[in-house]
Amino acid sequence: MQKILIVDDDRTLRVAITRYLEGRGFAVLSAASGLEGFNSFSQEVPDLIVSDVVMPEMDGFELCTKIRETEGGQLLPFIFLSARCELEDRIQGHTLGADDYLVKPFHPKELIAKVEAQLAKASRISSQIDLALQRTRPHSALEKPPLPLTPAEKKVFWEVIQGYTNKKIGDRLFISPRTVQTHLSSILSKLELENRSQLIRYAFENGHTPLQSTR
Repeated sequence: MQKILIVDDDRTLRVAITRYLEGRGFAVLSAASGLEGFNSFSQEVPDLIVSDVVMPEMDGFELCTKIRETEGGQLLPFIFLSARCELEDRIQGHTLGADDYLVKPFHPKELIAKVEAQLAKASRISSQIDLALQRTRPHSALEKPPLPLTPAEKKVFWEVIQGYTNKKIGDRLFISPRTVQTHLSSILSKLELENRSQLIRYAFENGHTPLQSTR
């Protein structure tokens, strides 16, 4: 049974979403703040997170950032559920690594559709990575599309696709996590991708794998 973590300070909404998701066969964990949500994630990694943005102690944006900085949260589907509908908020949510953004009020069927779509995508990505790792035939250099990245960005690229967090990459490359994020944002922009999940998928689909890179 797939587990969904709901993070929202609105108890009534949490209860309503929980009942609806459980009625569709999901196991549901819930938290009333970003901090409580992160603690729940640290104790038991769910299959997907649905989080509000404006919350006490730790808001949804900070929660998403902290989740993405952990090894277990790199590819975890993350959906924002918020009353903040401004374009800037939606862009910020995606930039931080969210996979989708649903504006309140919403219909429960739309939430279910987004949850199921993100879980299906995560399953496809996992299967593709497993398949790529099982292949023994190395890609030739000619088969790999060139990476339009600077030398510094390429270093970050290879670290990211190995699943390292920004902090770990910073330690390995002797740069700050903020600099890592700056390079990562530039990489995603140049490759026309939205988040780490898509970057890792791009790498494996195009033969840029850690096992085959010669850096």
